[in-house]
Amino acid sequence: MENKSFYKNLVDTSLRGDLISPADALKCLSDSEVDWFTLLNAAFEVRQYYWGRSVAIHIINNAQNGHCPEDCNYCAQARTSEADIEDYPIKDDSEILDEARRAYEAGAFRYCMVFAGRGPNAKRVERLAGLIAKIKSNYPIEVCVSAGLMNQEATDVLKRAGLDRLNHNLNTSQSHYPKICSTHSFEDRLTTLKAAQRSGIGLCSGAIFGMGESPSDVIEVAYKLRDVGAVSIPVNFLLPIPGTTLKTFTPLSPEYCLRILSLFRLINPSSELRVAAGREIHLRQLQAFSLFPANSLFMEGYLNTTGNSAVQTLQMIKDAGFSIDSTHELDDLLGRLERDADCRSQTSQVEGVILKQLRDLRPSKRVSGCS
Repeated sequence: MENKSFYKNLVDTSLRGDLISPADALKCLSDSEVDWFTLLNAAFEVRQYYWGRSVAIHIINNAQNGHCPEDCNYCAQARTSEADIEDYPIKDDSEILDEARRAYEAGAFRYCMVFAGRGPNAKRVERLAGLIAKIKSNYPIEVCVSAGLMNQEATDVLKRAGLDRLNHNLNTSQSHYPKICSTHSFEDRLTTLKAAQRSGIGLCSGAIFGMGESPSDVIEVAYKLRDVGAVSIPVNFLLPIPGTTLKTFTPLSPEYCLRILSLFRLINPSSELRVAAGREIHLRQLQAFSLFPANSLFMEGYLNTTGNSAVQTLQMIKDAGFSIDSTHELDDLLGRLERDADCRSQTSQVEGVILKQLRDLRPSKRVSGCS
């Protein structure tokens, strides 16, 4: 085991705002002499300094499923994918707005609208702006949009509408990027982030791990997200959906996932770090430990796959001794959800990749169900 000075130096360097060295970063990921639990506690010191014990809950609205011309080989919505997803065109405004209400009532701090496709045309940008303005005027909730490649003219429109954050993930390192996508480049993604930043929109950008990347790729993208000024960083662990074209995978153990999260916290100390897709599958019984470096998570599943129920997620947060960043009280939310018979029937542990059905993707179309 590394001596105590190694972990103290990591914490001190991070809290000073300095970069830990690439050599130390590699040790954090790959050196068996670096104890993962002690590393986790080092990351927690930094997390607690900036974020205390609060957890921000994000809920995704998959506002358009499929119909994407890009060939990202990890994605179930790509044109090259044969995944058995429930594809549909963009939802109507009333459905999107009702799901914003549901997200707020479920305790979400931020409502995330995701639209498949290369990028929005001017007409769609105006429609998105209208939706953002309506949501912001009706609910005390932050809004994030993920809509593909955008220029500054488009991001200026969304900023004027009140958009808090634009999501556009880097996904992997620049050197690894050509292995996962050919229809657009890593530089294209950076251009979108720079446009949003010039417009004054907070940057939400993260990565997916498990796509055949090396530890050096993990470190490279962690540094790059710091360099671009990402204020919110979702860390996803690949969910290998049957039908996607990705063929090369990186083994992910609970320990390795926690090492990645700890490293991202140490390199990006003040960013909102979100444990995102794949936490149920890859962290398994160690999910609660992800909150030691991460101060944010997704609830009620991801784009095309289910996750733990809202009750399970909120109970995990409470049992681990954390609170939620919400206008709702954690105990009140748990009490209401536990009284809902539909929710009680959905509290089984997620043990494999399960695709969402229409009732999950379009809850506003149901007569009744969990908020």
